[in-house]
Amino acid sequence: MKLTALTGFLCLGAAALAQDVHYDYDRAATFSAYQTYQWVNLKTGEASNQLPDQLMDQNIKRAVDEQLALKGLRRVDHGGDLQVAYHAAVNHEKQFNGFGGGPRWNGLGQVNTSTIETGKLVIEFFDPAKNQLVWRGDAEKTLDINKDPDKNYRNLEKALVKLFKNYPPENSRK
Repeated sequence: MKLTALTGFLCLGAAALAQDVHYDYDRAATFSAYQTYQWVNLKTGEASNQLPDQLMDQNIKRAVDEQLALKGLRRVDHGGDLQVAYHAAVNHEKQFNGFGGGPRWNGLGQVNTSTIETGKLVIEFFDPAKNQLVWRGDAEKTLDINKDPDKNYRNLEKALVKLFKNYPPENSRK
């Protein structure tokens, strides 16, 4: 069940709400100096931060690669100007819907519960020369798991287009 929820999140399946994106960056970083990047895995020590299945990992990296290529960055296997990593999380919240009728304590009532899954994909850029985080962005949304993998991938691409509108930051040093 958790893998299904994580898969749906990572593909950012169709949902009633649009993605909520945030970003932050090192104001002292010179983003125009970054020409290449390499993928790295985060080592957080948390058991829950496991990589998704191989296909999801490939899809996320492919979609990020497409966006970074549009920004003029070139992927390399070793020695990149930037190190890029991602991680994901899915939160499960209970929603209670109740209604009732009748006078005060003698009325009839009913309560229904449902689970709302909210997913978050975080992408981080590290400068290995400074050993420092220079850019961090995340996309978060309520999930509605969709079984169509092509539509899921298109939704992932849309989320990353929205997220990477903020890279490189406009107010950064040139």
